[in-house]
Amino acid sequence: MQRRGALFGMPGGSGSRKMAAGDIGELLVPHMPTIRVPRSGDRVYKNECAFSYDSPNSEGGLYVCMNTFLAFGREHVERHFRKTGQSVYMHLKRHVREVTIACDAVLSSKSPYRKQDPDTWENELPVSKYANNLTQLDNGVRIPPSGWKCARCDLRENLWLNLTDGSVLCGKWFFDSSGGNGHALEHYRDTGYPLAVKLGTITPDGADVYSFQEEEAVLDPHLAKHLAHFGIDMLHMHGTENGLQDNDIKPRVSEWEVIQETGTKLKPMYGPGYTGLKNLGNSCYLSSVMQAIFSIPEFQRAYVGNLPRIFDYSPLDPTQDFNTQMTKLGHGLLSGQYSKPPVKSELIEQVMKEEHKPQQNGISPRMFKAFVSKSHPEFSSNRQQDAQEFFLHLVNLVERNRIGSENPSDVFRFLVEERIQCCQTRKVRYTERVDYLMQLPVAMEAATNKDELIAYELTRREAESNRRPLPELVRAKIPFSACLQAFSEPENVDDFWSSALQAKSAGVKTSRFASFPEYLVVQIKKFTFGLDWVPKKFDVSIDMPDLLDINHLRARGLQPGEEELPDISPPIVIPDDSKDRLMTQLIDPSDIDESSVMQLAEMGFPLEACRKAVYFTGNMGAEVAFNWIVVHMEEPDFAEPLTMPGYGGAASAGASVFGATGLDNQPPEETVAIITSMGFHRNQAIQALRATNSNLERALDWIFSHPEFEEDSDFVIEMENNANANIVSEAKPEGPRVKDGSGMYELFAFISHMGTSTMSGHYVCHIKKEGRWVIYNDHKVCASERPPKDLGYMYFYRRIPS
Repeated sequence: MQRRGALFGMPGGSGSRKMAAGDIGELLVPHMPTIRVPRSGDRVYKNECAFSYDSPNSEGGLYVCMNTFLAFGREHVERHFRKTGQSVYMHLKRHVREVTIACDAVLSSKSPYRKQDPDTWENELPVSKYANNLTQLDNGVRIPPSGWKCARCDLRENLWLNLTDGSVLCGKWFFDSSGGNGHALEHYRDTGYPLAVKLGTITPDGADVYSFQEEEAVLDPHLAKHLAHFGIDMLHMHGTENGLQDNDIKPRVSEWEVIQETGTKLKPMYGPGYTGLKNLGNSCYLSSVMQAIFSIPEFQRAYVGNLPRIFDYSPLDPTQDFNTQMTKLGHGLLSGQYSKPPVKSELIEQVMKEEHKPQQNGISPRMFKAFVSKSHPEFSSNRQQDAQEFFLHLVNLVERNRIGSENPSDVFRFLVEERIQCCQTRKVRYTERVDYLMQLPVAMEAATNKDELIAYELTRREAESNRRPLPELVRAKIPFSACLQAFSEPENVDDFWSSALQAKSAGVKTSRFASFPEYLVVQIKKFTFGLDWVPKKFDVSIDMPDLLDINHLRARGLQPGEEELPDISPPIVIPDDSKDRLMTQLIDPSDIDESSVMQLAEMGFPLEACRKAVYFTGNMGAEVAFNWIVVHMEEPDFAEPLTMPGYGGAASAGASVFGATGLDNQPPEETVAIITSMGFHRNQAIQALRATNSNLERALDWIFSHPEFEEDSDFVIEMENNANANIVSEAKPEGPRVKDGSGMYELFAFISHMGTSTMSGHYVCHIKKEGRWVIYNDHKVCASERPPKDLGYMYFYRRIPS
């Protein structure tokens, strides 16, 4: 890679003037005070532009500011120079030489004798010294005939079976000239288990065996016995590209093959809107959501359409600005600049590596992920996450960083009318809340192939007990109409507060749309908990419609003959010791009961939501915290980190334990949440906290001493935190921001999940563009041949103009 100095803004130059480092000479002397040496803690960006996805491999290379250590592509470096006056940059440019690629490929190619004379090759391999006395764990692991995936990442090729514990993990690049993340080697370093066999190479004549300890390919004279330990009969197997197959049994077709359209010839797509996103290690949930988001015109206009203004007015460090990074990502996906057919040198490299199909590189969302996930312990990790939770997290960020009056997330926003009828008095209460997606239950009882499911389950259990290959998968077929009916059916509420009785009573709740959004996001509630509270996933096929009509779910409001319940909040009865504990625990989040947090997290809830649940219920145990989760789990900020400003220090007179109310007189949201969780209206909580300088205990007393206070439906407070303009909305806006209209929709995108829970597996996205479906599988973007619309997890519908 070539490295040169570059000096911008020299007198006599038009725009910018670049010079090689050796030619600058005395001209560099005046700028020496601005040049810094990176210190510990400095973020040095040398691989990616702050405004684009240019890199040292790009045509213009990359310019690294020698003062801020931010990097810029050729198109954006002058913007940084004009804004900061920094003149000295290091120019990084990587050049590819075709002849070098060819020579390197020849030198690293495999021996010809392996293909021409397998017996001779095998005689060259040594017998592993670990083969005769290899330890094999009796852990019940059985390897299926197909559908393998690395246990630590999403890779499904170049997989190695550890012959000691049955772990299936990916190799490194030098294993058989194919890609990998080295997890098989990492596993050996962690465990010391020495031998592994490459899946897909097993035949009656042998297989590829590697010894990590001996650091070479080896022979295992007892391979048949070692494979049989994990349920593999090598005498009846032959190597295939996609998996092991028994000659007499049809392979089990899993959702992995169907959703990723394995076995079909997919044509790569290039150009604007057909750019993939590299997987950073379980980042497919983010990639799938962002591909769907930037297929929506409102998001395209808000960010990419405002690119010059957003970039010109970005902060000095654009890597730490949400709108800049959203714009950068949107432009990277939509411009086509990073989605071009391979050039000559890349084709030569692919041919030399025997990769005959064109390879797509995609762009890396590393900078975007680092910003949107900072301070969030789940999204900032390399663990798999729930795409639905990330979608709500993104909506929350868009809401907090809106550009002026424009808020593209309004296209998802709608009002839900909740009607609760008291079973004793038959009186009703109507309330409205804001939501961003429709959660559709899975009506398992309506499966149309119940007999087939029962027969499959019996065969599967028999196959597992006898260590035989599993039968072909049978998936429950659920009519969409049954799921839609289950959504609108009444729900029993056992602990409903009946203000007419001034006591808890049984009630019946129904939910309907008070407004229809412009874009409807439908989540299939595939993930649930068993009787033992172990997370599980419904393996179902739902005939999701291309055209969706939900006009019949329009809310009707108070009907003739209905009598409303009086709007009286329930009394709060908290034992003195519990009240003291609650107030004490609210002072310092560091005292949260971690055992209760982990109990909830093991049920599959986001870690931060579990921490908030335990915190806001005063460490009263996992059961009480679970009830808090049930009440708040549909809120957009459900999985957001717990933040409590101003705790732990000496409070001034009249200030609450959370710190005094801000200059805008907006009470801390955490304090509002505590009061509303007790059954009070949000506006009551805000009014009480404002009147008591956000002191929680005094606010509760204020509510009881002001029974005349009635909720003003027009009194709505919404804080909109804009990082660019510091805009605070009016205290009394006209109403919730919704774009009501017809309830007729057309499907244009869906996100599918493969795996047993949201904490593992893989996501891909299908989007309908220019009249045809396209599959976005991380960096690979191809024309879809068989879009699996019946296996989706999240569906995106756009309103059909009436």
